[in-house]
Amino acid sequence: MISIVEHNDYKKDSFSELSEEQCLIIDEKPFCKFFKRKKDKQLCFSVEHIEDRKYKIESSYIIGIDWIVENKLPIYVQPKLNTDTKEIDYLKMLFEALQEPENFKHLDDLYTIDFKAPLIEIEQHQDKLTPLLLLEYLQLLKQIVRKGLKKSYYKVTKNLNSSVKGKVLINATVKQNHTKQKMLYNVCQYEEFGYNSIENRILKKALLFTQSALNNLKGTTDIDFKHLFHYVSPAFQLVNENIDIRELKNLKPNPLFKEYTQALKLAKLILKKYGYNISKTTETKIKTPPFWIDMTKLFELYVFKKLREVFPQPNAVKYHYTAHYQELDYLINAESIKMVVDAKYKNKYIADGIEKDDARQISGYARLNSVYKELEMENSNELIDCLIVYPNQNLEDHITFKTSFDNRVEEKAYVRFYKV
Repeated sequence: MISIVEHNDYKKDSFSELSEEQCLIIDEKPFCKFFKRKKDKQLCFSVEHIEDRKYKIESSYIIGIDWIVENKLPIYVQPKLNTDTKEIDYLKMLFEALQEPENFKHLDDLYTIDFKAPLIEIEQHQDKLTPLLLLEYLQLLKQIVRKGLKKSYYKVTKNLNSSVKGKVLINATVKQNHTKQKMLYNVCQYEEFGYNSIENRILKKALLFTQSALNNLKGTTDIDFKHLFHYVSPAFQLVNENIDIRELKNLKPNPLFKEYTQALKLAKLILKKYGYNISKTTETKIKTPPFWIDMTKLFELYVFKKLREVFPQPNAVKYHYTAHYQELDYLINAESIKMVVDAKYKNKYIADGIEKDDARQISGYARLNSVYKELEMENSNELIDCLIVYPNQNLEDHITFKTSFDNRVEEKAYVRFYKV
């Protein structure tokens, strides 16, 4: 397996970890892969042979595992913020991000999974996808449980003694009862109203898979998964986990219940990932379908939660505000501050000043008429503040985002332009 770091563009002399056969594969032609989103696509990796055992490698802000050539050569792209002593806690980032309910509306294009491709065998610590799926699923269930499980009509099939209810299933009655001389019994199918619907049973089944998988993921993060599980599981006490795989294909969620639609989609992914076999959740060396996670998207969700901590008022922070065919990361419209904010998932901002292209991009957002109108400044000649938020793994743990935001310093080369 080739192992590289995200957001890199460099040359490599050789792949000592590969066999001669694998080296010959990538010597033949260039290989690349793209993360397809609704509006565009982003490079995952490209590998190109230049000359005798020299290769050009490029990656962007996408992490994950995939095949370069199916069943012959896989590639693993790991987070760039990882060091020899410290790994980025992307799970805690997602956990914090999903404390903000509005972020559930923006989870599209966070990751992609290719279930059609052959599985790739990896070590458990390389599996960035499963913990992310499980955490997102538990957080969605928490949202559902807060509002209360949905009640609905569902079909029940029972073998009744000396009574008939609903529709008598003739074939089942003959097979189960009459052939055994139980002439007073009838297999009946009828509808009941309650919690034990097919939707809730699927959620319960995936919840049990989640519990088993989390028990095998101890030590990956300091998130209190047990607390989440104990909050969610009592609500499913009246729900059984018996489901038929065929029922998953025919299920059509109610669009009025958005949390259910998202949770059922995730539940299907979790069940499918483990092949509907709960014993696979305890394996230490696992097989995974190829997957990609967009770290810029995850960082955006995380920053939005942090901005909401500073500005908790309703609509004080708008996420992905669209103006003049352009999409701003955030727009702050508070009593004391009017600001255009952009999340930049770049290490270089720790030591360097604002990049020209980023300055032009964000300054351009701050000059749009529609932005001035949204901030109720259409009759003002005042400049709108601009801010870049970037990651810094070297900060002390006790420093909060609010502290950094309140102590922001204006960049020397620009007027009313800041970074945090």
